[in-house]
Amino acid sequence: METMGRHVISELWGCDFEKLNSMELIEQVFVDAALKTGAEVREVAFHKFAPQGVSGVVIISESHLTIHSFPEHGYASIDVYTCGDLDPTIAADHIAKSLNAKTSETIEVPRGMGPVRVGKPTVSAV
Repeated sequence: METMGRHVISELWGCDFEKLNSMELIEQVFVDAALKTGAEVREVAFHKFAPQGVSGVVIISESHLTIHSFPEHGYASIDVYTCGDLDPTIAADHIAKSLNAKTSETIEVPRGMGPVRVGKPTVSAV
């Protein structure tokens, strides 16, 4: 059975505090990441928390991209799920570089293939 989608989950560490705390910057990075994969952006919703942090989602025709940032820890959790022929790693890599992540730990999960099988995470310096 072919996969119905690819789901990339990344832990980003050592990110720039100011970038992780800027809703406008994160929103633009995520829209750009979606477009770089060839996705069709449908809706964009982001929220800035006090005193810091941003959460948000970019809904694409092919699924979604999400983030939860923790600027005080230099950390962001991101999620890129695409269906069809789009490569979610293109978006995840763009996001990691744009947020100046020093390290990323990434797992890719094929979706729609029956029981979930998670492989070993890939850890890389960005």
